[in-house]
Amino acid sequence: MNIEDGGVPGLGRPRQARWTLMLLLSTAMYGAHAPLLALCHVDGRVPFRPSSAVLLTELTKLLLCAFSLLVGWQAWPRGTPSWRQAAPFALSALLYGANNNLVIHLQRYMDPSTYQVLSNLKIGSTALFYCLCLRRRLSARQGLALLLLMAAGACYATGGLQDPGNTLPGPPPAAVAGPMRLHITPLGLLLLILYCLISGLSSVYTELLMKRQRLPLALQNLFLYTFGVLLNLGLHAGGGPGPGLLEGFSGWAALVVLSQALNGLLMSAVMKHGSSITRLFVVSCSLVVNAVLSAALLRLQLTAAFFLATLLIGLAVRLYYGSH
Repeated sequence: MNIEDGGVPGLGRPRQARWTLMLLLSTAMYGAHAPLLALCHVDGRVPFRPSSAVLLTELTKLLLCAFSLLVGWQAWPRGTPSWRQAAPFALSALLYGANNNLVIHLQRYMDPSTYQVLSNLKIGSTALFYCLCLRRRLSARQGLALLLLMAAGACYATGGLQDPGNTLPGPPPAAVAGPMRLHITPLGLLLLILYCLISGLSSVYTELLMKRQRLPLALQNLFLYTFGVLLNLGLHAGGGPGPGLLEGFSGWAALVVLSQALNGLLMSAVMKHGSSITRLFVVSCSLVVNAVLSAALLRLQLTAAFFLATLLIGLAVRLYYGSH
């Protein structure tokens, strides 16, 4: 497995085992996010401000990176890093911040099922920027594998889980007064395309930045999350009146923040030592974890669409990482 394929070249068995464990942990954390968030609901709603959760997640990442450098888990580079090394991470933070906010605004212009299906286009946009910015070439086999990932995501979104008391396809809404109509406005379609492009660009740009700089990963993350905290602090403060920073937080909410922070650190390691394509496979494989946990914790039913999506993901992994 080479770096173009999303792996890490030249790993011995112990390091390869640690790499595999890291990917499995990240997959589990991605998959657990939605079920854990559902357990935070009070009367069908999240009791805290979403901007609070994002800000606390970024702050937790920053503190973990600083702690890693202080205790010597990763060596501090010789000399003082210049501002020129830190400044490019501001664009990464801005792109990620724009994406997080677009996700919220997109819900106004389309139903959740339409969003979940069409948002899989970010797989294609990531592959496009991966080839253009990193000058990597994907074989026809690898391209087919990514198409299968898109199909798997769309299949899962349209009916992978079913509420026994709900006859609508797709994940059940938190509160629905009547049948939900599938719809998307022209503005919503434009914003969705923008969201997919920004998602692909942010992922590939961050990968390119981390690989070009000869700095410890913890220090690069320190730059990235410092800008992330400042940006999200401004967004939280400018969000108008609402619950306080920690208001409405429970043990489940704290677990959501911690798991997302740890997953962010794992993904940064994937970006530095693997690739953006590896990240796509991690996110896609997390659908299986999401479905199993949703069935176990939220008592939702797995459907034939879930098993078809799982099969497509397995075929995609085999095509992309299998022998050529």
